[in-house]
Amino acid sequence: MSVLTSVSGFPRIGQNRELKKIIEGYWKGANDIDAVRATAKELRAKHWKLQQEAGIDLIPSNDFSYYDQMLDTAILLNVIPQRYQRLSLDAEGTLFAMARGYQGEAGDVTALPMKKWFTTNYHYLVPEFDAATEVKLNSTKAFDEFAEAKALGILTKPVFIGPYTFLKLSRNSEAQELDLDKGLVQAVAAVYAQVLAKFAELGAEWVQLDEPYLVLDKEPGDVELFKSLYAKILPAREGKVKVLLNTYFGHIADVYETVNLLGFDGIGLDLNEGRDENLDAVERYGVNSATTIFAGVVNGRNIWRNNYAISLGLIDALREKTGNVAVSTASSLLHVPFSTEGETGIDADKLKHFAFAVEKLGELKEIATLASKSDEELKADAALAANQALFDGTRTPADPAVADRIAKLTDADFVRQPARTERQKLQREALGLPLLPTTTIGSFPQTKEIRAERAKLRKGEITKEAYDAFIKAQIDACIKHQEEIGLDVLVHGEFERNDMVEYFGQNLNGFLFTKNAWVQSYGTRCVKPPIVWGDVSRAKPITVEWSAYAQSRTDHVMKGMLTGPVTILNWSWPREDITHEQQTQQLALAIRDEVLDLEAAGIKVIQIDEAALREKLPLRKSDWHVKYLDWAVPAFRLVHSAVKPTTQIHTHMCYSEFNDIIRDIDAMDADVISFEASRGDLVVLDAIHDAHFETEAGPGVYDIHSPRIPSEQEIEERIGEILKKMDVEKVWINPDCGLKTRGDAETWPSLKHLVAAAKAVRAKLAK
Repeated sequence: MSVLTSVSGFPRIGQNRELKKIIEGYWKGANDIDAVRATAKELRAKHWKLQQEAGIDLIPSNDFSYYDQMLDTAILLNVIPQRYQRLSLDAEGTLFAMARGYQGEAGDVTALPMKKWFTTNYHYLVPEFDAATEVKLNSTKAFDEFAEAKALGILTKPVFIGPYTFLKLSRNSEAQELDLDKGLVQAVAAVYAQVLAKFAELGAEWVQLDEPYLVLDKEPGDVELFKSLYAKILPAREGKVKVLLNTYFGHIADVYETVNLLGFDGIGLDLNEGRDENLDAVERYGVNSATTIFAGVVNGRNIWRNNYAISLGLIDALREKTGNVAVSTASSLLHVPFSTEGETGIDADKLKHFAFAVEKLGELKEIATLASKSDEELKADAALAANQALFDGTRTPADPAVADRIAKLTDADFVRQPARTERQKLQREALGLPLLPTTTIGSFPQTKEIRAERAKLRKGEITKEAYDAFIKAQIDACIKHQEEIGLDVLVHGEFERNDMVEYFGQNLNGFLFTKNAWVQSYGTRCVKPPIVWGDVSRAKPITVEWSAYAQSRTDHVMKGMLTGPVTILNWSWPREDITHEQQTQQLALAIRDEVLDLEAAGIKVIQIDEAALREKLPLRKSDWHVKYLDWAVPAFRLVHSAVKPTTQIHTHMCYSEFNDIIRDIDAMDADVISFEASRGDLVVLDAIHDAHFETEAGPGVYDIHSPRIPSEQEIEERIGEILKKMDVEKVWINPDCGLKTRGDAETWPSLKHLVAAAKAVRAKLAK
C-alpha cells in the first residue's frame, strides 16, 4: 500500500540566491519589475519540478513570496494600512513599502514591525489593522500560482497562513493585540471560505492552512476563536476540496480533541518538536475516521539525516489508532538550505550525514516507501541498513580537554563581583562618558570593495599582509568618521568579519562550513550558518588584534565586539548527539577566554551580543526555565564573570519581544543592554519601568532594516519617549542593530542625526 507524501513548504530564495539578487537589483534600479516577475516564475517552476521528480504527492504552491508569507496574507485580506495606500504605488511597490519603508516622491513612511517567526531565525512582518481596514479578498496571487503549476502538469496543494495564527499575530495601529470582535472574525473567515470555494472551482484536491499558533499556551477565548473561524470556513469545501490543518514547532495536545472533532480532512502534527505530547493526544482522543494524520517526521529545521528507524516507529505508533497516515515534513523546508550539491569543501564521509531541502525530499519518499513494507522486508532492506549505519555512534570523538574544563567549573564561575550597582558607579568614573552616551551596535556597511578584498584573500589573489593593510585603512576611516560626527563610544566596524557567527566559528575548534548553504532570514537577507560538528574550544585569539589596533588609533573609548555563546549556537546548525546546554557551555568557555584577552589588551568596554537569546525560548511558558533559561542565562554569566569591575560589559538583542522575560535579561548581569525597539513602538519600555530594571539600556532609536534616513527631530522625539519611562542616567542612544546591511549613504546621515538629537536632549536637560 503506497503512503501519501507531503511537503509543507519549500525554500524560495533559489539555489544560488537568484531571488535575492534580482529583487535587490530592482531596488537599486539595475533591472525592472518584469525581470523580477520572470525570475520568480522560473524559480517556482524549478522547485515544483524538483518535488515532482522526487515523487512527492502533495507539492505546495503559494509558499513562494517576494518577501514574507505573513505580509502576503495581509495583502490577501486587504489589511493594508492607509499610509501605504496613500502612496498609490503598484502592487509590488506597496508590498515593498510595507516591508522596508518608503522615502521618495510618493511620500515618507516607516515599515511594518518585524518579529521572529516563533523559534526560528526567520522574520515575519506584523500585519497592522487600522481604523479604515476593510477585510476582503484582495489578491489573486494564490490562484495565479496554482494555475501556473497546473499549466506545467503539476496539481499543487495551495498553502496559506491560517486565520487563527494571522489574527493572533496581527496588531492594531498602536502595536496592541487586536480586539477580536465578532464582525472582524467573521470577515476574516469569510475571505478564507471564498478562497476554499475558489480552489474547489479550480480543481484543487487539497488546501493547507498553517496554524502554528496552536502550539502556544491558550489564553481565554482562544479555543472559541479557533472554532468560530473554522465553523464558517470548513463548510466552503462542499466536498470538493480537502483541508489540511497543519501545525508545527510544538504540540497541540491541549486542543487536539477540538481539532479532531471539527472534522478536518488532514491534521499535520510535528513529531520532532512535539512528538510525545502529540502522540499521547492521538492515543487519548483517537482520530476522526475521515481524517488523515500527516506525520511530520522529516525535520524542516535541521540539516542532519533522518533516522529512518525512529520515523518508522512514529508512523507505526500512529497506525495503531488510524489507517490514514501520510508522511510529511514537520514544517516548511524554508528553514534549511537548498541542497548539499556542490558542497565540495566538506569531506564525503562528513557530508553524508547532512540533508538539506532537496535531500529531505528524497528522505520523505524513502520513508514512505519503507513504511509500506512488512517487517520481514525491512530486515533485508539496503536503504534502511545504509541509513542506520549513519547512527552507529562513531561520527566524531569527544575532546577530553573540553570535558575536563567543564567538570572543574564551580558556582563562583557564574557570579561576577562586585554587585552591578557598585560596578556601574566605578565604570562611570573610569569611562568619563556624558549623559545619554551615543554608540552603535558594532558593524558598519560591508561594501562591495570590502567583500571583494575578502574574496581575493580567500582565492589567494592577494597576501594576508595586503589584506590586513586594507582592513586597517577601513578601520581608520571608520574611526575618523565616528569622531567627526561625535559618537561617544566607538567601534572598529567589523570589516574583517563575514558574519557575526561564522567568523567566530572559523576560529573555534569543532565547526564545519559550507559554500552555499544559504537560508532566508528576512526579505532578501540570507545567512549561512556554520555547523557544530564536534566539541568546541577556542583555537586562537579571535578579535584581540583588530580591537587593540582600533583602540590605538583613537583617544575615544573603543568597544570590543563579540558574539555570545547562546547566539552562536542558535545561529548555527547544532549537534543532535549532545544537548544544546552542553554545547552552549562549551561555547561560553571559548568566548570567556576571548573576553579576558580583550580586557588584558586594554579594551574597557566589551559587547557580547546575544541577539538570538529569545529566539529559542520554548513556546510553552511551563518549559521556559527548565528547558532553556536555567542554562542559557548562566552561560552568559560564565562568559563575563571574571572581568574587572571597571570593565563594562554590554550585550545586544534584536527582533524580539522582551517584556515577559525582562527579569531574566536583567539576571544576565550585563552592565548595559541595547536592543531592537523602533519597529515595536518602544513597548518594551513599560516592562523595563515595571521591573525596576538595573541594567543600563539603549532601546534602538531608529530602524536599520529600512533604507530611509530618520530626521534629527524624529530621533529627538524618540529619545523623549524613552526618558518618560527610564532613568536618564541609565539610557544609551543607539540604532536598533548593526549597520552591516546598510549603505554609507544612509548610515552616516542617520548617525549624524542620532548624535545631534542626543546633544539637543542633553542641552534641554542641562537647562
